[in-house]
Amino acid sequence: MAKKKQGGGTPATVALEAAGVEFTVHAYQHDPAAASYGGEAAELLGIEAGRVFKTLVAEVDGKLTVGVVPVSGQLDLKALAGAVGGKRAAMADPAAAERSSGYVLGGISPLGQRKALPTVVDASALEHATVYVSAGRRGLEVELAPADLVALTRAGVARIGR
Repeated sequence: MAKKKQGGGTPATVALEAAGVEFTVHAYQHDPAAASYGGEAAELLGIEAGRVFKTLVAEVDGKLTVGVVPVSGQLDLKALAGAVGGKRAAMADPAAAERSSGYVLGGISPLGQRKALPTVVDASALEHATVYVSAGRRGLEVELAPADLVALTRAGVARIGR
């Protein structure tokens, strides 16, 4: 996997370049009518949905927290809360997620967020040599080693998907 630079980049690709990790950017034509951003990415890029991860912002005991789970499943809010030592979790207000991350819904990347938040990556990511996450824009994914994803986001790893 070669490092590919994109002119102008996104905060996610800029963070990856600054960290010096190997990654590949994959672009596809996003359809605004798509029912699932992640499902669309998997289908159009021709990759197994279990390797494409969505970035979801939740509120755990009143604090914004990021969960990164396969697009083929759902975020288990109770498991996310437990993974960060919390009691209650709910999905964050979409406007709060966008403000905090600096990205729009459907393009929220766990990398290069405006404000670093506690992050948990689903343990299934470690079963793959590489995984795909949003590169910070709808229609743009970044492929990288799961260990690099965990290290760059300072994430915990736990079974938070179902």
